[in-house]
Amino acid sequence: MIKAVAQTHDAGQHTLDVVVVGGGAAGIGVAVALMHAGVKNFAVLERGTVGASFAAWPAETRFITPSFPTNSIGMLDLNSIAVGVSPAFSLEVEHPTGEEYASHLRGVAQFFELPVREQTDVLRVTKVGEDFRVDTPTETLRAKHVIWAAGEFQYPRLNGFPGSEFCRHTATIPSYEELDGDDFIVIGGYESGVDAAYHLACCDKRVRLFDKACPWKDESSDPSIALSTYSLERMREDWFEQFVELFPHTPIASVKKYDDGFEVKALDGRWFPTSTPPLLAGGFEGSHQLVADLFKQRDDGFPELNENDESTLTPGLFLCGPAVRHDNHVFCFIYKYRQRFAVVAKAIATSLGLPAEELESYRKWGMYLDDLSCCGEECVSC
Repeated sequence: MIKAVAQTHDAGQHTLDVVVVGGGAAGIGVAVALMHAGVKNFAVLERGTVGASFAAWPAETRFITPSFPTNSIGMLDLNSIAVGVSPAFSLEVEHPTGEEYASHLRGVAQFFELPVREQTDVLRVTKVGEDFRVDTPTETLRAKHVIWAAGEFQYPRLNGFPGSEFCRHTATIPSYEELDGDDFIVIGGYESGVDAAYHLACCDKRVRLFDKACPWKDESSDPSIALSTYSLERMREDWFEQFVELFPHTPIASVKKYDDGFEVKALDGRWFPTSTPPLLAGGFEGSHQLVADLFKQRDDGFPELNENDESTLTPGLFLCGPAVRHDNHVFCFIYKYRQRFAVVAKAIATSLGLPAEELESYRKWGMYLDDLSCCGEECVSC
């Protein structure tokens, strides 16, 4: 449990300016921004190793956003999390695997000499007076600010309907090729569901793909809502069309387990038998749930933030990563939420009396979005 309570500090304990929780894309990216803002007295706490969530992706899963080393013409690689680096340049691949991207993040952390403490699980974050107490299994840290950047992949959504415990979330699958069976039901038709169906179809396995809506036909140009072009292109492959049957507008009511398999029931009353555990591709709860009592909640359940991505309930606590929301703007992909790193770093540097002038260079790279009025534009022509 992570909560806010009134306590007193241990006398003489050193206080950090910032503790960053999480060593993934958000944590490493905002840590680089802190350094560029002139903040030196900080630590990045990672429960595993840098990029561990990416390394845990299914072996076949790749980034839907393409990487390209466009820095030389003033455009940052879509999958970069810091100015001056490009995973396409370092990895020499356009769509990195999770393990490849994790190695890129480790390289960024080493290059910038970030103060990362790996194998450090955060047990509690507590607001104590004007500061924070951050408890780990081996020590207690004090900090003037905390940036919560723990991501979401390690917290899959598992309880969407009765019988969901009989399903297997796609985040727990090491490799689709190694799955036993040749008949699969995938519940959830957004990116991870299409990805699962695609890789199973590549292995000549029959797949039935269910979604409560129809994301592959959504007319929005916002990739937070509609499928990426990378996924749509793969859905047009011959083997996808041959082995995958689509069930749009078919929400699932329940799953039952029998001695010889499973049955998936749709809300419209239809039953679909399968010999293998259904695969859940329904997204993630997000690590922000672990600090929910330190934030007010929006109507959609996401944390309420001020203009600096700071908790409106607990001053000094900031959020970075895919859970960031402002009005109807969703910052769920790296190239979206990296635009807010400089905003957070600037706010913290200002509170510490630092000028943070170097952060102004982030603007020309699309890494400093503090005017949200320019967001939300849709494509309107062919």
